[in-house]
Amino acid sequence: MRAMKKGKINLSGLLLSSLLDTFFKLLYFFVNLLVLIGETTRKIVTFFANLVLNFIRLIVRLVRKIRLPKFKPRKLPKVKIAKVKVRSRFFDYLSIKLRYLFFGSLLTLIILFFYQSYVFVKSLPSPQNIGKVNFPLSTHIYDRNGKLLYEVYRDQNRTPIRIEELPSYVKESTIAVEDKDFYKHNGVSPIGGILRALKDTAVEGDLQGGSTITQQLVKSSLLTSERTIKRKFREIILALWTERIFSKDRILEMYLNQVPYGGSSYGIEEAAKTYFGKPAKDLTLSEAALLAGLPQAPTLYSPYVNPNKAVSRRNDILRLMKKLKYISDDEMAQAIKEEVNIVPLETKISAPHFVYYVKSELEDFFGIKQVEEGGFKVVSTVDLDIQNKAEEILREELEKIRHLNVTNGAILITRPKSGEILAMVGSIDYHTTPFGAFNVTTALRQPGSSIKPIMYSLALDRNYTAATIIDDSAVTFQLGGGQSYKPVNYDGRFHGRVTLRLALANSFNVPAVKVLNTVGVDNFIRQGQKMGIGTWNDPSRFGLALTLGGGEVKLVDMATAYGVLANQGYKVNLTPFMKVEDTSGNIILEANNSRNKILNEGIAYIVSDILSDNFSRQLAFGSGSLLEIPGYRVAVKTGTTDEKKDNLTIGYNPEFLVAVWVGNNDNAPMNPYLTSGVTGAAPIWNKMMTYLLNNYGNGNTWYSKPENVVERTCYFGRVEYFLQGTENSVSCKDSLLKTSPTPKKD
Repeated sequence: MRAMKKGKINLSGLLLSSLLDTFFKLLYFFVNLLVLIGETTRKIVTFFANLVLNFIRLIVRLVRKIRLPKFKPRKLPKVKIAKVKVRSRFFDYLSIKLRYLFFGSLLTLIILFFYQSYVFVKSLPSPQNIGKVNFPLSTHIYDRNGKLLYEVYRDQNRTPIRIEELPSYVKESTIAVEDKDFYKHNGVSPIGGILRALKDTAVEGDLQGGSTITQQLVKSSLLTSERTIKRKFREIILALWTERIFSKDRILEMYLNQVPYGGSSYGIEEAAKTYFGKPAKDLTLSEAALLAGLPQAPTLYSPYVNPNKAVSRRNDILRLMKKLKYISDDEMAQAIKEEVNIVPLETKISAPHFVYYVKSELEDFFGIKQVEEGGFKVVSTVDLDIQNKAEEILREELEKIRHLNVTNGAILITRPKSGEILAMVGSIDYHTTPFGAFNVTTALRQPGSSIKPIMYSLALDRNYTAATIIDDSAVTFQLGGGQSYKPVNYDGRFHGRVTLRLALANSFNVPAVKVLNTVGVDNFIRQGQKMGIGTWNDPSRFGLALTLGGGEVKLVDMATAYGVLANQGYKVNLTPFMKVEDTSGNIILEANNSRNKILNEGIAYIVSDILSDNFSRQLAFGSGSLLEIPGYRVAVKTGTTDEKKDNLTIGYNPEFLVAVWVGNNDNAPMNPYLTSGVTGAAPIWNKMMTYLLNNYGNGNTWYSKPENVVERTCYFGRVEYFLQGTENSVSCKDSLLKTSPTPKKD
C-alpha cells in the first residue's frame, strides 16, 4: 500500500510537471509568434485583421456546404397538412437560428479573444526599452586629467559596465545563486525555477530564487513591483520576448547593470566601488561572491549591517559555485579563508565646493533630473593637484593668523585666456559645521579697494592718464538731505598731490573717490557690469563709496573682471567644464571660450603695468612686500573693507589669475592689527602664485606693449605710458615738481 501510495504521488507530480511544461511551451510559441509579427502596431493590426478575415472566409465556406432542408408543399388533407406543415417549419426555422447563433457566438468569441490579445500585447512595454526606462545613470565629474571628483545621482548611483570586462567568476557567482539554468531555459523555467525553488527552499534550504535572471531583469527595468497575477503574466511574456531579442550574455550584462546591491548602489560597478573601493573588473572571487548574495536582501546581507550574515552568505554561494563546477575545491577553500575588507561607508568627493558649482551650472543647462539621472561624463577644468595644493596652503596660512580672529578663507584660480577654473576652494573645510559647505567664491562680499582697478580703467578712458595729478587732501561731498560723505585713507593720512599711478599702486582712497566723482557713479556701474560684475543691479543703492568696495560682489565675478585686464581688454567668461558627453560618448556641451572686446587694450596694459609696479607701491607696502614674487612680473591688488570684515588679494599674469579672500563666514570683524599686503590674504596669494609659476608656468611672461600706447620719460627718469593722443595732455615736468607723495597728517 505504501509503495502504491508513493507511486501515485510520483505519478501526480509527473503529470503536473508535464502539464506545466506543455503550458509554457504553448506560451513560448505564442510569444514567439507575436515577436515574429513585429513590434509596430501596424504589423500587429494587419496580422489580426488578416486572421479574422481568413477565419470569416472559412466560416462562410463551411456554412455554404451545409445543406438546409427544402420546403415543398405536400398534397395532404388541409387540416392535417396544415398542422404538420406549421410544426415542421417551426422546428426547421429554430434549427437554422441555433446554427447561426452557435457559429456567430463562436466567431464573436474568437474575435474578442484576438482583440483582447492584441490589446494586452500592445500594452506591454518593449524589451528594447530595457536600460532606457527605470534606469537612471550617475553623472561623473572628472578633473581635467581624468581623475574622478564625484558621482552625481538622485536615488540610484549606477555606472554601466560591459560584461567582457568582468572576470568569469563575477558572472558565475550571480548565475549560481540567482538562476543556475540561465543558459538552458528560454527566459522562463517552470520546473527548474518555480517548482524547484519551492522544493529546494522547503527541503534543502537552497539559495535559488523563483524567477529567472531574465524575469528579474524585466521586472526591475520595465514593470512595477506590484504582486498580482496580471503583472506576473506580463513578466513571463516579456521574459520570453526578451530572450528572442537579446543574447544570453547581453541579458546578463543588463541585469548586472540594473540590479540593486543596497543603499544607492545599483549595478555591479557601483557596488564594487561602494563596498570594496575598486572597479568590478578588479574584484576577487571572494568579493564577487559576497556581492552576488546582496540583491535578494541587500539590507539583511549588508556587510555594514550584518557582517556575519554577509560572510555566511558568501560562503554558501562559494559552495554552490563549487557544486556547479565553476570553481575547484582549492579555489573555494582559499576564497572562504579570505578576509572581508569593506571600505568605510562615506561620501567620496574631491574639490567639493567646485563640484557643486559645476553641478549647479549643468542644472542650468539640462535641469536637475537630467543631471542626476542622465549618466553624463563631465570633464571639468579643475586640476586636482593644484586644487589639493590650494587647500593645503589655505589651511597652513590660516593657522598662522588664527590669533587675528581669522577663521576662514577662499581661493579661486583661473586661466584668464580660456576662463578655465583651475581650483576653487570655497572655505577651509567643506565638512565642518555650520559654515563649511558655504562657498565664499560665489557669495556676496565687499571687495574693498580691490575694485579700484575697474574704476581707474574707466578714468583712463575718460581722458585721465597714469601721470594725471590728483590731490589727496581732505574733502567733503554733500549727498543731499543734509547728509555728507568724507572719505579717509587706509592709513588715516593724506598724501598731497600724487599721480594716478601712485594713487592706484598705493591704494589711496581719497583720490579714488575724487576720480569717481568726476567720471560718475552710474558710468562706473556700467563699466563694472561690462567687465563681469553681475551684482550691481540697483544703481540707486550705490554712491561714491562704491570705489572703496561699498557694493557687494562675488569672487568669481571679480576674477572675470580682472580677467579683462589680464586678457588686454577681452572678456572671457569663467567656465568650470571643458566638455560634457552623453552615455554614447557624444559631446553635448563644450565650454564657450569666446572673447569679447570690452576695454581698450592700451588701457588694460597701463592698468596692468601700474598693478605690477613694485617701485610705485613702496609708499604703502614698502620694498620687498608679499605682493612681489622674485623672478616674475605679476599685477596684483589688495582690498580690505571697513571694520576688517573682508580682506582680498587678486593678482595675475598672462597665464594665471589667483583671487584670495580671508575673513569670517559669520561676518565677524577680524583683528584690527591685520594689515593688508602683510597679513591676511596676501601671504596666501603669494604662496599660491609662486607655486603656479614655478611648477606650471612658462617663465617670466608679460604683455607686449600695444601699438596705441606711447612711452614718455617723466619724473626721476622713469618711463610712463600713455594712450596715443594723450601723451601731451600732461606735463611730466609739472608732474615731477607738483607732486608731494610724502605722507602728512590730516
